[in-house]
Amino acid sequence: MTPQVTDERPPRRPPAPPTAAPLVERDAEQRLLTTLLTSLHAGRPALAEVHGAPGTGRSALLERAAELARDAGVRVAAAQASWEETRLRYGVAAQLTTAIAPTGIGLPLAPGQDDADHTATLCHAFLTAARTHPLMVVIDDVQWADPHSLRWLRALARRLPGTPLMLLTARSGATPAGPDDHLRPRAVDDGTAVTRHTLRLAPLSADGVDAVLTATLGTPADPAFRDAAARATDGNPAVLHAVAGRFARHGWTPRADHLPRLDDSTVEAIRERAARTLTTLPKELLDVLRAVAVCGREATCDMLGAVAAPRTVGTRRALELLSGTGLLTGGDRPAFRDPRAADAVLARMSSDRREELYARAAEHAHRAALPDATLAGMLLGARVLGAAWAVDVLRREAARHRATRRPAEAARLLQRALREPMAPQLRVRTLTELAAAVLPSAPEAADRHLRQALLTPADATAGPAWVRAADLLVARGDVAAAQPLIAHLATRNRLRDPEHGALRALYWLSEHVQPDTTHPLDRPPVPALADRPAHPAEAAVAAWRAALSGHDITRTRELARAALAPAAADTTPLAAQATACHALVLTGDFAEAHAGLDTVLLRAEHADARAVAGATLVTTALARLHEGRPAEASTALDRAQELMPPHCWHPSTTSLLVALKTLIFLQKGDLDHAERSIGLAREGCAEGSIGWAYLLFARGRTHLATGHRDRALADLLECGRLLLTRQVANPALLPWRSAAAQARGNDPNDPSAAFLMAEERRLALAWGAPYAVARTLLATGDPGAPADPAAPAGWQYRQALTALATAPLSSTDTVAPLLRSRAPAADGPAGPGRPERPATGDAPATDRGPAPRGGLTGAELRVANLAVQGLANRTIAAELSVTPRTVELHLTKVYRKLGIQGRPELADALGRAPREKS
Repeated sequence: MTPQVTDERPPRRPPAPPTAAPLVERDAEQRLLTTLLTSLHAGRPALAEVHGAPGTGRSALLERAAELARDAGVRVAAAQASWEETRLRYGVAAQLTTAIAPTGIGLPLAPGQDDADHTATLCHAFLTAARTHPLMVVIDDVQWADPHSLRWLRALARRLPGTPLMLLTARSGATPAGPDDHLRPRAVDDGTAVTRHTLRLAPLSADGVDAVLTATLGTPADPAFRDAAARATDGNPAVLHAVAGRFARHGWTPRADHLPRLDDSTVEAIRERAARTLTTLPKELLDVLRAVAVCGREATCDMLGAVAAPRTVGTRRALELLSGTGLLTGGDRPAFRDPRAADAVLARMSSDRREELYARAAEHAHRAALPDATLAGMLLGARVLGAAWAVDVLRREAARHRATRRPAEAARLLQRALREPMAPQLRVRTLTELAAAVLPSAPEAADRHLRQALLTPADATAGPAWVRAADLLVARGDVAAAQPLIAHLATRNRLRDPEHGALRALYWLSEHVQPDTTHPLDRPPVPALADRPAHPAEAAVAAWRAALSGHDITRTRELARAALAPAAADTTPLAAQATACHALVLTGDFAEAHAGLDTVLLRAEHADARAVAGATLVTTALARLHEGRPAEASTALDRAQELMPPHCWHPSTTSLLVALKTLIFLQKGDLDHAERSIGLAREGCAEGSIGWAYLLFARGRTHLATGHRDRALADLLECGRLLLTRQVANPALLPWRSAAAQARGNDPNDPSAAFLMAEERRLALAWGAPYAVARTLLATGDPGAPADPAAPAGWQYRQALTALATAPLSSTDTVAPLLRSRAPAADGPAGPGRPERPATGDAPATDRGPAPRGGLTGAELRVANLAVQGLANRTIAAELSVTPRTVELHLTKVYRKLGIQGRPELADALGRAPREKS
């Protein structure tokens, strides 16, 4: 049974076993004690008090003093004061009388039996015993002496002059002495004055620590280990002896490679000391100690009393007693001297009792208006309170931790907040905040929290929170999970128009980044994206689509600017605005794009949207690459990876990062680093995405730079196939055609190379972005030129230069005549080196929409070009990796559009048929 604080005498705690270890760095104290003991035989009394923190060796020094006294022929009367006897009358005096009973002096003293004052009787008995034979009275932990014994000791100290008696007491430095606690002798002038000394025990120095380790382990410690041990134990001899003993039991040596074991051993020693102390504490003191462990440093004495509710002993007195154990500091704001001891105190409680104690402390702290940090710490360990203020406190403190770059602490607080009941829209916001907090350490968990937020049932007030969750999910690249969830939200009629438009935009953005990731039956139908949508978020996605297809640069600019207008900031998701900036990069409006990217980045960092901020920096790196500034591109990419380390990105984006790094090295001319960078790519990682197309392009360019033309051609053609199936024809994004032509040798007599170069020139001029046109002309040269360098330049090259010199290249009208006057060589059938088209389904993605009347789609034109070479339908199907039925359907459409009856008329009809850009 746990002992109680009463006036009855409980069993005293067993004395600590004497240590056989020598006293280290206590030589001066031992010499002083020896001198004082020798002086007793000359009739000179002494009064000495030992001060020191718990564990500094006060008791060991008193035991050594008793040995010295016996060696000097001085009788010893020793007592151990304890908190169990603080209310037991004459408890300490009763222990001391047993040592002098053999002198024949009658002491009919039984502690706690009567209310009589025995001060004079006790003084007479001890003074008589000392005059008979020199006597040393030793009291350990005098701070716990009962008031009656303490009053007698003060009276005895005043009567010491002229008596060979020495009073030696030890007091814990953890408990400050009151004005009536000190023993003071009476001043005399006859030469019999009492010698008074205070011995203060300091922590061991580094040399002292080394001496203890050497004596216990039998081998000198490494300097690094010695210094680490001094820091870990604070030079406390008791903790140091426990740590050294553990090392000795396990056979570990004091070397630097055992520093982790030193830390573990120190923690274990502190916990063992705390556990031993806890086994001797009565229930009320233990409750107060637990209240201190739960409430922390901000708790006042009144709050601790309200939480612990001690009955038989006051809270302030309980704290004084507990500070004497060495576990707590003194003062008005008690706290554990070592925080690790608080864990040991709470570990002995059941989880239910511990949670209830935390809950009670949190409620009192809330009423006392303690800081959020203190309240949140209590709420982490408390049961569910069902109070709205608890959620608010946890979310505010989590926001503070996120702002100071401590996401792990923020995640713990938000997870605790989600255990409380809250409104659905608040739960969506909290889940989104939790996803942002766990993203740096657990990106998959972040995606799960975002998906849970999108699945949380709520009313229209949750619309902005849903948009933010969807925005973060799309920005990281998890479009396969995002599409069906966003589709379900986008079709909810109860949402407001701004949220409807934002969710539709995010759906079509994710669908275009990686289409066909989910089956149509798994998601409800979402209204098609208009060519000129009114909602700014949808305008951003429409601008991105137009930029990728290479159609209408003027409309693309208008849509992107509408999405980036200041009025659109509150209704347009950050990922959509970053996409609009990318569209401006492809139009060549770099200054405008960078201004928008800077704004999006600032907003993303303020909102702790790491995924959006990282994606924005990646787009900045792409823009710098297009501008021919690889150093600035590398800086932007490094910032993106610092903000979002590689493990935080979705696999589809990881391939894009590898590709960008490789292209930066290639643009710098650093081929060795480019090869090493591209070697980091993982095969089969998010194949089919735009990021994978970038990776294929970068790998092809690397192979081309290292002279592996066959490998380069395969990667570049696969890049082109992937982009064309995504309806991405604009060479401003990736000039794969000219690179593939270079891989074929850039031979103007090679029909496939000539076709690729002519097609890229045509598409670049159709798009009209100056940087794209200039890059294409530099890369493709003049495929129509004869082999003789002295011959005149080809007509296409001359016409392109004329267009560049006379047109502002801001409208497709300027270059339209150029597109309508192609040379037959550019339209001629492809040769045997026609790019391979691996299977993507029964029908190529470029044939998804109806063609304009009289115009051929890219898929139809490819089938027609092979047909005029005399290839059978089955051979064409094998060449294009489609079914024969698909070839038949394409040819039927070609005949109908060209107004011909069959293949015999096809070759002539192709010469006058306008083509669509593929």
